[in-house]
This record gives sequence, C-alpha cells and structure tokens, in this order.
Amino acid sequence: MNSLNINHCWGSLIVEELTRLGADYFCVAPGSRSSPLVIALAQNKKARSQVHFDERALGFHAMGYSAATHKPAVLICTSGTAAANFFPAVIEASKKKLPLIVLTADRPPELRQTGAVQSIDQVGIFGKYTQWATDMPCPDINIHPQFVLTTIDQAWYQAVRNRGVVHINCMFREPLALQKTSDDLKAYIKPLDRWVKSTVPYTEYVIGSGPALSDPKKIVRHLEGIKNGLIVVGKIGGTDEQQMVLDLAKKLGWPVFADISSGLRLGHKHPNLIPYFDQLLSSQKITKALSFDGVLHLGGRITSKRYYEFVVNQNPTEYIMVLNHALRNDPNHQVTLRIEAPVTNFIKGVLGLIKSRKPSAGLKTLSKANQAADRAIESFLTQDERLSEPRTARLVSQLIPEGHGLFLANSMPVRDMDFFADFKGDSVSVNGNRGASGIDGLIASASGYAKGLDKPVTLMIGDLAALYDLNALAMLRDLPVPLIIVVLNNGGGGIFSFLPIAEFKEGFEKFWGTPHSYTLAGAASTFELNYSQTMDATHFKKSYTQALKSQTSTIIEVMTSRQENLKVHQQLRHAIE
Repeated sequence: MNSLNINHCWGSLIVEELTRLGADYFCVAPGSRSSPLVIALAQNKKARSQVHFDERALGFHAMGYSAATHKPAVLICTSGTAAANFFPAVIEASKKKLPLIVLTADRPPELRQTGAVQSIDQVGIFGKYTQWATDMPCPDINIHPQFVLTTIDQAWYQAVRNRGVVHINCMFREPLALQKTSDDLKAYIKPLDRWVKSTVPYTEYVIGSGPALSDPKKIVRHLEGIKNGLIVVGKIGGTDEQQMVLDLAKKLGWPVFADISSGLRLGHKHPNLIPYFDQLLSSQKITKALSFDGVLHLGGRITSKRYYEFVVNQNPTEYIMVLNHALRNDPNHQVTLRIEAPVTNFIKGVLGLIKSRKPSAGLKTLSKANQAADRAIESFLTQDERLSEPRTARLVSQLIPEGHGLFLANSMPVRDMDFFADFKGDSVSVNGNRGASGIDGLIASASGYAKGLDKPVTLMIGDLAALYDLNALAMLRDLPVPLIIVVLNNGGGGIFSFLPIAEFKEGFEKFWGTPHSYTLAGAASTFELNYSQTMDATHFKKSYTQALKSQTSTIIEVMTSRQENLKVHQQLRHAIE
C-alpha cells in the first residue's frame, strides 16, 4: 500500500477489507467529503461500482442488488442531506431483512454544530433501522490501523449475520484528495504485514448454518393435532426451499395458499397449490364450505387482504408461524406457536416424523374451485382484444421466459399478478419492495435486482410510481442486461378506486385520484430507451416479445383508465363466482 496521506490510507484499508470480505459492488453518489473512500475504490481493481447522482435512487438500486445476491452492496455518499436521502432504502432493506452497508462521509468534530457548510447531525441518523452503527473517528496516525480493519470486519458480520443495514459514519479532515503529507505511513501500516501479504480478511467470522429444531417432536404433535389444515407461504428462499414446502404439503394433504413473493405462484402445477385462492375467498359459497382448525404459515407476510379477513373469521385453534428471524409478523394476533428457524431447517426437522395423510376435504373443495376459476379468468380476459390491467399481468406471466426476473411494484401491479397470473407459465425469480410497501424507488430497485441476477428482468409498475422514480432511468444504460418496464398508466392512483374513500365525491379525484395526462414517451427518449405504447392485447404481445429480444431496456406503456379498471375487476369477480 502506497498511501500519500492518512485519509487515503484509511480509505484504502476500508475498501480493500470490504472486497476481501466479499463485497463486489459499490454504489457511489458523487461528492467531495467522501473522496478518500472513492479514490480507494477507483484504485481497487477487484471492486465493481455504480455511480448515480441521486442518493435516494442509488440506495434502492443497492438494495435491489442485495435482494438478488443475498449479500451486502456498499453505499457511499458525501456529508449532509446526501445521507438522509438513503433513508427510504434503508427502511425498506431493514423491513425486508436485507444486508446493506452504508458508508457516509462526515465533517470532523470541530465542524459539527458550527454552521459549517454541508453539515448535519449524521450520527445515528437511521435510528432503529440499522442492525449496527458506529461513528468512525477521523483518520489519525495515533490510532492503530488494526482498528480500521476489525471495525469493517464487525460491520460486515453484523450485516450478514443479522441480515440488516449497517451504518459507518466516516469523518474526514482535509486533505481529501491525494496531497502528500509528512506522515510516515510505511511505518504506520507495518503491524499489518501479515494482512498485506495475504488475501483474506483481518478477522474471519464463521457463521453457522443455523440451529436444528430444539424439539421437533413437540412441533409434530401440534401439526398432528390439526385435523383440517392450511399451509400459507410468503417470501421464502430459492427452488430447493420451494420444493421442500411442496413435499411437506403432499405429506400433510393440506392445500397451499402461495403468495406471489414465494416463487410458488408461477411455474408450478402441484396438486396442493391453490393459485387463485384470493379470488376464491371472495365467494361466500366457497368460504362457507371451508373449515380450517389450523394454519401453518411459512415465510413472510402475504399480499392478499382477503386471506387475513378469512382467517380471522375461521379463528383456527392453531396458527403456527415459521420465520428465520425473531421479529413479530402477526397482524391479526392469532399466532399460537412461533418458530424461529429457516423454513428449510424446519421442514427437515419435521418431515420424517410426520405420518402421510390423504388429501383433506378442504384441498378437494379448493382444487375443484381453482380449476373453475382458471377457466373463468382466461375466458373473461380473452373474449376480445381489450388490454386491461389484469390481462396485462396475465400476459406477462404467460410470456416471461424461464430464468428471467420479475419485479412487482406496490399498489395494483403486485395484486394483479398475485390474483390473476397464469400459474401454467414458466418459473421465474420474483421480487418487490414489500417491506414498507411504498411506491418510491421501484425502477431503481428493479435495476439493482437485474444487476444482481445478471438476467433480464421485467418490472410491472403503475404510472405514479414510475413518475416518482424517473431519474433512476439513467442507471439503465449501465446495466449488462435489459430491464423491461411495463407501465400501467391509468392517469392517476388506481388503487384508491377500490377503497371506501372513493365514495367521498367532493375531493376524491383531486386528493386521491391525483389525475394527470403524462406519458413516458419523452422520458424514454431522454434516457435513450426503447418505447412502445399499447392499448390492445395483440400489440402488447408483439411489443413484449420484441423487448425480450432487445439488448436495450424498454418501456412498454399500457394505457388504461381507472374507471374501466375497477369495472373489469368487478366483472372478473362475478365471472369467477
């Protein structure tokens, strides 16, 4: 290491140690105070980087990368409000239990609370949304260099072990660039000879694979006490975990309500899966025929509001929830047995102890109804060329190729895909920002998800969410794979038409409908993206197929209306009934 000053030295130690730990993607917002970190990044040949001018979008991009790779991306910004602009992404990453490392540059102590330019109180700025945070002192030749390395090692371990956000606030005095000082830095880093000559981190942490279930026989007794059970699946792991869930369902003979985030909703034809469960639960005829005395909930929260209303009315004796963290996920306050374990560990612990059962009465009822619902949805949506929002979701589920990624925006896009997607299509990786469930940062998140997957990704997003995140389109030119953005433009906030507030005629349109007449054609031109506007099914199929073949990211804008969208959903429910 040939550092010219102590700032450069510490910056190099931080970046090099992060790369040794496994960090391979650094997301940088330009600024002056962070120069010691960014200089070190530019000089490190192992590090890949993304530079973007907007910290808010950059934060979501880093979070999307972490969602795809399951390892921390590293965010770097200058001092001041730059750090505050990371906050929405920090909240979402924290809610989704995603590892993220945030390095914010800061003024030295003597410039804090003095009115110095671009200075705010950054210490603990992200509050309880971080798993671990520290305020690094200004680089000082009197502080041992081992301190820098062990601090980074601890930060990485906290982010990975606890699956959350870590914040290191890095103070720097002048000089920030590469001015040479009189400090003897060769002598300073002499204690790191062993580290300098190696390629491994200074402190290596070993993370166990997770504890086995402490009392699997007790859990099995709870499961066997359920006469007519239901399995509900939220966000879980990859294909291996998905298959284990299906193996467990088959052995228990119970139906499975799989959320779109589970990965089981698309590309799976297992006899226990009930893809259209949300729509079936809108039928009183179906709900009256069902009686569940127990629920096994695997993974995170699900999208369907009807499910939560249904399970309250069912009032099961047992509600067993399995999550790989300690936080409560029980909005109805019904959980009777909470198991903290990876879903894989849970199923491995109980599967061999459970006796095989015949398919339950509930499974038989739901399977028959699900087949009818599939026929009704397909028949209704294909009766003409009209391109509604539910039909767009169904077409994407039928056309998206195996192995691609699907990123679903909040409000209506995630619901339409969850409710109306064709389960007979290909299996794809599904993700979305369902932690805080906001409409901010969704284009940026999808771009980071595509970067992490290194595969083409389709983003389904509403018009307001797309307008909110327009500047993130600038990041698409650096993507190694194309992002296909399907924008459902109904001229406002479509989800509010489904809520009771729609009856408030005096102010609904202005304050909730938020009408506009914008399209994204100009934005596509500005950011040099392919663009297509479509209003019928045949044209959409052609545009989407062309986008799949292109190496350039594409915006496909589907023009609908909020009034028509509400009507289509109502007619679909009637057709299913």
